[in-house]
Amino acid sequence: MNKDQVKGHVDEAIGKVKEVTGNIINDDELEVEGNVQKNVGKVQSKVGDLKEEIKKAL
Repeated sequence: MNKDQVKGHVDEAIGKVKEVTGNIINDDELEVEGNVQKNVGKVQSKVGDLKEEIKKAL
């Protein structure tokens, strides 16, 4: 597991918490921020996965 995968999973988790919290307390800005952070984390994790695949192929 590389640093992109780890950071991606952490950002994804933090984003999900923010998203749910924003939903619970009716804070649309926090909810949107959490959704964005969650999705950025997913992308970063996928980049890490791709790096691992390339590394294994070489």
